[in-house]
Amino acid sequence: MKKTGAQILVESLLAEGVDTIFGYPGGQALPIYDALYDADIRHILTRHEQGAAHAADGYARASGKPGVCLATSGPGATNLVTGIANAYMDSVPLVAITGQVPTSMLGRDSFQEADITGITLPITKHNYLVKDVKDLATIIREAFYIATTGRPGPVLIDMPRDVSAGETEYQDPGPAHLPGYDVKTDPDPEQVARAVRAIEEAERPVIYAGGGVISANAHVELLKLAEMLLAPVATTLMGLGGFPGNHPLSVGMLGMHGSKYANYAVSECDLLIGVGVRFDDRVTSKLEAFAPNATVIHIDIDPAEIGKNVGVDIPVVGDVRTTLRELAGRLQPRLVSKWRDKIQVWKKEYPIEFEENGRIKPQEVIREIYHATGGNARITTEVGQHQMWAAHYFTYTRPRTFISSGGLGTMGFGFPAAIGVQLACPGETVIDIAGDGSIQMNIQELATAVSHKLPVKIAILNNGFLGMVRQWQELFYDRRYSYTELDNPDFVKIAEAYGAVGIRVDKKSEVRPALDEALRIDKPVVLDFVIEREENVMPFVPPGEAINNMLG
Repeated sequence: MKKTGAQILVESLLAEGVDTIFGYPGGQALPIYDALYDADIRHILTRHEQGAAHAADGYARASGKPGVCLATSGPGATNLVTGIANAYMDSVPLVAITGQVPTSMLGRDSFQEADITGITLPITKHNYLVKDVKDLATIIREAFYIATTGRPGPVLIDMPRDVSAGETEYQDPGPAHLPGYDVKTDPDPEQVARAVRAIEEAERPVIYAGGGVISANAHVELLKLAEMLLAPVATTLMGLGGFPGNHPLSVGMLGMHGSKYANYAVSECDLLIGVGVRFDDRVTSKLEAFAPNATVIHIDIDPAEIGKNVGVDIPVVGDVRTTLRELAGRLQPRLVSKWRDKIQVWKKEYPIEFEENGRIKPQEVIREIYHATGGNARITTEVGQHQMWAAHYFTYTRPRTFISSGGLGTMGFGFPAAIGVQLACPGETVIDIAGDGSIQMNIQELATAVSHKLPVKIAILNNGFLGMVRQWQELFYDRRYSYTELDNPDFVKIAEAYGAVGIRVDKKSEVRPALDEALRIDKPVVLDFVIEREENVMPFVPPGEAINNMLG
């Protein structure tokens, strides 16, 4: 029996286990939307295509399954680009499907035509322009395979209208077969042996863990190795939750906005074990001063990352979970560690703290969110000061509970991502910690949350500024606040206009009661916390300085 390309798409998505799609319809995607009308797939109509991409991203990060987003051609497709780039930078498995003008009209500047495969070439693991409906089922199978294997990432499938409307015989294409795509999961035994020798000889080891630990579901193996070595564990922003933040060996986040004790530990270690990390600039800062006396082991499934930014003494290419198991199986537990004792002294001497006064401090809001939820919440963030406060003042003990834009730093990410997280984790508490600037980037998704009765909470830390940019202007531009002060709307009224609940909090004594009230309400709630206007994120490593040279 023949099926249309759109029907084949639906069948293929179901075969891949897809149960949720985030999208926005349009002319060239109409055959696809017609096929979805009767499909056993939940479609979430967002109010902007960027919201669809971010929601699919959040769904993927929370669930561990690939996220799927759908848009029409031209501006629909280009509106996905920021979300695709965000997923690419943070290694998130995403499949983006776009409608396209018919193949006969390609390259003619047709109405709502955009070369989306050309546009997204640098920000996808791979992309496809489907020119024959007979190839569609195989392409979809390949797309999901590429997106979810090796280092995860986004794949785009561009479907011209004559392909989605065209007919062919459908049959399952079988396993993906891509001769040029070779994923190495088992580490080289000799490199593992070298790593073992270096670990056994080290006196001051530090484990530096990133988002790859979470992607590989390797948090249990990381905990075991750290406890065997009595080694402190510093995490990247993307790695938060990959190691329990309340564990005695945790030193929290390192880098530009990291804890002093994490940065001191990395600066004085004699062995740095990088696990699922990129050695990005926000972590390393001044490269020649990063872990200057350390032998560097780098474990990652992507060989392109090893040695890209920092020289590596022992490269170990392979699946993080498999590799950590191999290492633990060859090592003996340490019973005593003077190095661990020194770290504990630093943690007491340089705690993450803030000065309280009569006004609402943003750090205090985050701390109260933690206490109000008992730490049992999934937190998303936008990008800026509030993101860093959320990293420091909420303790993450489980993977996939902190979801934020790392590499691209995308304002407007957190709220649509929270929608995706809530759909992936029904019944759980999901809170988007936002800035008053970032939340306005995709605030229209309140309609999505209300329409689907998703009890997402938005905690806006409202200081009337683009806070992180203002902080840099204060520190490096003599407080010349050029176009960073905001004339904000009434967020409570906006929430109510969309059918959500709005609560304004401008007194310190109201912070916890407002949070408790919001958590009792089974619908979207916007909490507008009017905070100290010129509070800064500290500690802070100035640009070009070594990470052990911190302000604050």
